[in-house]
Amino acid sequence: MIAQLTGLVAQKHGMDVVIDCHGVGYAVSVPLSTADIVPAIGQNVTLLTIMVVREDAMQLYGFATPAERDAFKLLTSIQGIGGRIALGILSASSLADLRKALVHGNLTALQRLPGIGKKTAERLVVELREKFIGIVPDGHSSAPSELSLSADDAISALQALGYARPAAEKAVKAALASNPEAASSPEKLIRLSLQLAH
Repeated sequence: MIAQLTGLVAQKHGMDVVIDCHGVGYAVSVPLSTADIVPAIGQNVTLLTIMVVREDAMQLYGFATPAERDAFKLLTSIQGIGGRIALGILSASSLADLRKALVHGNLTALQRLPGIGKKTAERLVVELREKFIGIVPDGHSSAPSELSLSADDAISALQALGYARPAAEKAVKAALASNPEAASSPEKLIRLSLQLAH
């Protein structure tokens, strides 16, 4: 299994990155928190990875930190949560907020996450509450985002999570209409868009 990649950023589009490792390009899907810190094309990067093998496909998921990777593993251990939904959850919520919702059994907050209904939210609390405390210490915060994303990048991020372009555009427009200040914070804009697209 591929557990880590170090190489040059060959392509970068929304939440999809191609890493050139000695002439071989690896397509990696990443959460927004990782996409925000992936450097410009041509720069060197190291990503922790998980390879998911199914009958019809092989997919690489990449993460900037061990905590993100561990959270992804826990999320995908829950019935009904695949890689795409897990990426959506990690993109729509910081690890600290997700931990808080799980520890306090906040089903309302969990159901705001993309792809999460009431039964899945209940399952998350029951099965992951204690485990999440172990991988995300209290007070954990993600690295601040320095990347400035446009509305087009936000739309691309939603499309990478499986939303059709018209639905993605509608969600981003609604997010900007409800909170114009979100345009200055890429993380806020995409999280708000994800909530509205849900």
